[in-house]
Amino acid sequence: MMNDSKIARINELYKKSKAEGLTEAEREEQAILRQEFVASVRKNLKSQLDNIDIQNADGSVENLGEKYGNKSAN
Repeated sequence: MMNDSKIARINELYKKSKAEGLTEAEREEQAILRQEFVASVRKNLKSQLDNIDIQNADGSVENLGEKYGNKSAN
């Protein structure tokens, strides 16, 4: 799970990379944190889309999660 301290660490590593460069261990940590951040954003977006219902022109209502994804996978 992505929390504020991990996001702060991502930002800290970014600023350090621009200012003075990163060690190999810091580059690896940055890559891992970025992957975790992207996975978290994708999961949150999918969760939001799964909860959106759209009304078609014929008046029927469709859930985007049921139409395009596996709603039960969340």
